[in-house]
Amino acid sequence: MSHRILLVEDDPGLQLLLAHRLASEGYHVETARDGDVGLRRATAEGFDLVVLDVMLPGRSGFEICRRLRRGGVETPVLMLTARGEVKDRVEGLRLGADDYVTKPFEMAELLARIEVRLRHPAEPVASAYSFGSVTVDLHRTEVRRGGQPVDLSAKEYRLLEHFIRRRGETLDRNELLDAVWGRDSCPTARTVDVHVAWLRRKLEDDPHEPRYILTVYGRGYRFAG
Repeated sequence: MSHRILLVEDDPGLQLLLAHRLASEGYHVETARDGDVGLRRATAEGFDLVVLDVMLPGRSGFEICRRLRRGGVETPVLMLTARGEVKDRVEGLRLGADDYVTKPFEMAELLARIEVRLRHPAEPVASAYSFGSVTVDLHRTEVRRGGQPVDLSAKEYRLLEHFIRRRGETLDRNELLDAVWGRDSCPTARTVDVHVAWLRRKLEDDPHEPRYILTVYGRGYRFAG
């Protein structure tokens, strides 16, 4: 049975192009052109993936994603964001989106990300997640250790959240750069290492012998929380 994809996109030309290409790849595609219809269908019908534009008439992709997650709908969401709008990507991921693709995009990239998301759906994460003495409130974007607030930068928090959502997986530095800093910025792999070191100092009992943010030598990092 083919996967069912809901495509919520208000640009008629792009919607037609995407729907046709996804159908040619064997997916069953249904569409919506505004946020109200998109939310209603995503909530009531059993889709395997929602491809969701950020800028929509009626209600935004952010609002749709927020309402889906608050309503307990864990269908994977892939957001389409404006090129260069890093804040859009970060906001979408914080609201519970599983992935994003920036416009304009290569069709091959979109298809690859859809394939990965359908093959490995993100494991649902509760609104609060704890490991050791650390508690992360994923809705309020707050972190506490031993009951005391932990001051994390936006990038440190985003990195931690990505680790939590992909816990148990080995993530290479390029993937972490893409997810946290975005394709349009110019950080290096060393940037990831530095931020991991900062997280360990703030969250691990012994940053030199970490229990949770582990190095997988020659490959990247794995979160074992």
